[in-house]
Amino acid sequence: MNYNIYLSGEIHTDWREKIIENCHLKNLNITFTSAVTNHEASDSAGDPLGSETDSFWRDHKSAKVNAIRTKNLIEQCDLAIIRFGEQYKQWNAAFDAGYCAALGKPYITLHDRKLVHPLKEVDGSAQGWAETPEQIIEILEYLLNQK
Repeated sequence: MNYNIYLSGEIHTDWREKIIENCHLKNLNITFTSAVTNHEASDSAGDPLGSETDSFWRDHKSAKVNAIRTKNLIEQCDLAIIRFGEQYKQWNAAFDAGYCAALGKPYITLHDRKLVHPLKEVDGSAQGWAETPEQIIEILEYLLNQK
């Protein structure tokens, strides 16, 4: 069995790398995809459409260009892992969770216990909530190695 997993959300810690590296070490047959995690590259995605003097319009153009990638990758995934960190508000991650829910795509949220209340609706539609990348790895190992 092969899984296509989309990794969404917070880009300021190494949670993606932990999951990817450990799944590879366990020889799990998973293809991982993700939003662009280089903040400046993501913010400048719309720059080819013309320069802007107002940062709102630059962000607006870049969000639309980034949405092309995100939309396609979510539609193609078998499962999404959606990470919410504490440092920033990940509105894009909440949007990705809602898109997964609308498509009937399973997703698991990954966040600290402190965010349970603000994310209650997002978690309510998830197939699971994990606090650590290690929990995600255990779930993926279960999903892929059961006979």
